[in-house]
Amino acid sequence: MAAARQFHAREGHLTVPRKHVEDVDGEPVGLGQFLNNARRRAATLSPQRRADLDALGMRW
Repeated sequence: MAAARQFHAREGHLTVPRKHVEDVDGEPVGLGQFLNNARRRAATLSPQRRADLDALGMRW
């Protein structure tokens, strides 16, 4: 979630290319793949995780 928040704060959206890697505190995070997986597994995400992504404007 930190990578998603960081990307959203910088870019103003959460439309992330699938191969995008976000650098969070010096650690590479596969944000594009994470969001792709979250979309495919939306039904099994916790309500809190789904709400957090919705707040960032997640395109389901």
